[in-house]
Amino acid sequence: MKVPNFLAVVLLVVVIFYLLIVGEFLLLPLVIAIALWYLINTLAATLGRLSIGRFSIPGPICLSLSILTFLAAIWAVVNFLSSSFGGVMEMAPVYQENLIRRLESLSIPFLDVGDFQGENFGQLIVDQIDLPSYAASLAGSAAGVLASSSLILIYVGFLFFEQGQFRNKIAALVSDPGKEKEVSGIIDRIRDDIQKYITIKMFTSTLTGLLSYGLMLLMGVDFAGVWGLLIFLLNFIPTVGSIIATMFPAMIALAQSDGYFLFFMVLGGIGALQMMIGNVIEPRLMGSSFNLSPIVILLNLALWGTIWGIPGAFLCVPFLIIFTIVMSHFPRTRPIAIILSSDGDLRVPLEEALETFSFTGGDGNAPMLGSDDERDKNGD
Repeated sequence: MKVPNFLAVVLLVVVIFYLLIVGEFLLLPLVIAIALWYLINTLAATLGRLSIGRFSIPGPICLSLSILTFLAAIWAVVNFLSSSFGGVMEMAPVYQENLIRRLESLSIPFLDVGDFQGENFGQLIVDQIDLPSYAASLAGSAAGVLASSSLILIYVGFLFFEQGQFRNKIAALVSDPGKEKEVSGIIDRIRDDIQKYITIKMFTSTLTGLLSYGLMLLMGVDFAGVWGLLIFLLNFIPTVGSIIATMFPAMIALAQSDGYFLFFMVLGGIGALQMMIGNVIEPRLMGSSFNLSPIVILLNLALWGTIWGIPGAFLCVPFLIIFTIVMSHFPRTRPIAIILSSDGDLRVPLEEALETFSFTGGDGNAPMLGSDDERDKNGD
């Protein structure tokens, strides 16, 4: 790649990230709307595949049932949180005070990491814990999404209004039937991979949340339903979400009890569930479908978490899946896809990659920018 082209790519990346940060107010609701629209269509397609004998549910009824299901689920979650979160916020200062008192007296033998600052191990931990602030941050993120709900609903409505024309737009953009088929194949693969990822994560997160809720309810942890729902949601955030989902209920158990028994039981129980489901069940279900590098996932999580906060953390893996699939279909960008993969083995063979590609309205023979024909004209 020539230096001017490299500088142009760097400038383009900088501009894109700048626009993502500056345009968060408009872009984030659009992305959430696309995700919601996609999930509704996925559920509708699933309902459409159900049949009793020769009878199957008509498409419009499937879509209506799917929309009603999502509206009911969102209403139930919002209603549950609004009725429970007041109690959590009221108890948060009490938990914080109890937790500080317990941890300040904590001293671990042979571990003098705080001696240089004149603090013991427990005091160092206390400096990093602020339960009211964490609760307020979560409430703020949820309130921000709810504040954009009207804009999200408008976006969803327009997406449903135009979804029947997507294929026609692709056909108009790509005049070559062969290229149109290849583009449709890329879109279908993105759809299938994201659908599989969301389906598996929905199952494993629901299983983890329900089992954790039952465990905490059995042990008498306060607000077990809230923490169970929080565990379900946090499990959609790679790696970091599972750690927070394990530590946060354990801290609450430590704050509400007099001894350490409840703390270790909750920590061990939820930790065992996370390990079993996240490291045994989920990998078996996903197999090698996505083949994404764990370190790349963590870096991607940090990137989107910095750009869009908590919503960005939830969206980081679908974004990475889309980006990797697209990069793997073009010879020039395949090295990027290989770096993003776990073992370098891409599911798209090199001979199936798109050598040239152009959006043309003519005969479809216009060369792609940077193609061999273009370089020959320029004498490169």
